[in-house]
Amino acid sequence: MKNNRINYTQVVWEITKLLQEAESLEDALRTSLSEVVKAVGAEAGTIWFYNSAGDRRIYPSFIIGGADLTGMSLAEGEGIAGQVVQSGKTTVVKDCQKDERWAGRFDEATGFVTKSMICVPLINKYETIGCIQIINKKDGSLYDDADVDLCENLAMLTAIAIDGRGLNLGFAEEKKSIISLRGVTKVFGQGDTQIQILKGVNLDVREGEFLVILGESGCGKSTMLNIIGGMDQLTGGTFLFDGEDYSHADEKTLTMYRRHSVGFIFQAYNLMPTLTAKENLEFIGELCEDPMDAEAALERVGLLGRKDNYPSQMSGGQQQRVSIARALMKKPRLILADEPTAALDYETSIEVLTVLEEVIKAGTTMLMVTHNEEIAKMANRVIRMKGGVVAEIIVNRHPAAAKELVW
Repeated sequence: MKNNRINYTQVVWEITKLLQEAESLEDALRTSLSEVVKAVGAEAGTIWFYNSAGDRRIYPSFIIGGADLTGMSLAEGEGIAGQVVQSGKTTVVKDCQKDERWAGRFDEATGFVTKSMICVPLINKYETIGCIQIINKKDGSLYDDADVDLCENLAMLTAIAIDGRGLNLGFAEEKKSIISLRGVTKVFGQGDTQIQILKGVNLDVREGEFLVILGESGCGKSTMLNIIGGMDQLTGGTFLFDGEDYSHADEKTLTMYRRHSVGFIFQAYNLMPTLTAKENLEFIGELCEDPMDAEAALERVGLLGRKDNYPSQMSGGQQQRVSIARALMKKPRLILADEPTAALDYETSIEVLTVLEEVIKAGTTMLMVTHNEEIAKMANRVIRMKGGVVAEIIVNRHPAAAKELVW
């Protein structure tokens, strides 16, 4: 424990500087939570805050780890977090299986298994404003006094920072989930050549949101997107779209799902070279039950004047805008975009992102995989994947406009 306390002293010092000096308090709180989760070797961590609107419910505002709590809320006294904000006292649950206060060790809402936790109240000069919850030791060990002290230090420094700098979070209204993944795994190959890419993904995608997925190559981003798009089958777990189970759907069912519910935008434009822009769209329209008018789709992306041009007569940005129009032809509820700007220069990327911005404003749900962290600033939420699981969920309370991005 002595070594822990020495290491934790350094963590507290770094957090103190960060909360005092960082330009954005939201970013500082997110980073501070991440540092504490890493320092104690936890699987997950969340900072809950009371809704300033006064409904006396707490909402998860910063989430590290694989439990997708976005859109959830707890009443005072509900669950461990609700009990902690009500009592204003730290709670340590060393073994959830033996603690009768913990009603369900497996949370069906998030797919997360809770084994142990530390939950510390956030108390400012006047009242309790929320709590910090740290869940599960990765190595299976129990939390000790030094771990609890570190979490209480984070809570104290967080409360002081909020008192001094203010924090206007706001909470978006709860929306229906259109996509739900629970414990999703994906294995390629067999025997000695077997590789597991997804290792238990839990995620909800809410209707009308723009969600960006970040992560290093090989972390499972595109594999997850392919499963959501019905282009690949999961190995284990469940995948629901609008409440219907597609976990082990046959190819005919997946084809109808792709054809009628999902639009696709890829890094490669995949336009047919012998067809004009309008004809490329009309070709897709013939496969749909109720397609959008091809000229109307081209007008939405600002390319009606190019309707008779072939792909070879258009720039890369124009071709990508045609591919966006092609995705719109289905009138999809969900659009999946895999690195849509990776092959484009900055100015052209902004043009394409501005078009996508308008599509999202019109109410279409969009998931985008990208390596560009700047684009993530446009999203309502950012999912960071690592090692085949969701490692972090970031809520952007003030999404940037495409024209504000710089790289």
